[in-house]
Amino acid sequence: MSSLLTTLIIGVSLSMDAFSLALVYGTTEIDRKNKALLAIIVGLFHFFMPLIGLYFGSLITRYLIINVGVLVAIIFGVIGGEMIVSGVKGREEKLLVSLVGFLLFGFSVSIDSLTTGIGLNVINSNYLQVATIFALISGWFTYFGLHLGNKLSLKFGNYATIIGGIILIILGIYY
Repeated sequence: MSSLLTTLIIGVSLSMDAFSLALVYGTTEIDRKNKALLAIIVGLFHFFMPLIGLYFGSLITRYLIINVGVLVAIIFGVIGGEMIVSGVKGREEKLLVSLVGFLLFGFSVSIDSLTTGIGLNVINSNYLQVATIFALISGWFTYFGLHLGNKLSLKFGNYATIIGGIILIILGIYY
């Protein structure tokens, strides 16, 4: 599988959480300006979090002798499993009412990008390209989720999270 295709697939799977939560928040009829702001915030988090994870991942792999492919597989498996569990259980989220709420939303849906960044050098060596792809995909998914939120059920959002988790587990097995 090419590194660009792998990056795109990972970007989509990491964005499923943002999409599913945006579906929930979209039901609150967030205005167009706030939809764009939230999408930008999520995109920025998805840009910086993998780079931060890459930095800490290089520290970990420098001092621990571990096969990075195995580490990536474990991380993807854990993240994917958590996404599936949260999708099956469902969530009750508080309404976004402020910039602080938007930042917390962005951080919470981007934490998996941080852990993915730990194994980023195995996925693709062009880190800025990967971070940019993650940012663009997650920003678009967030905006699209907010836009469709009042038309789609909360249950569909849970299925999107489950699908994202399954994709991450499959990629973990691949690595």
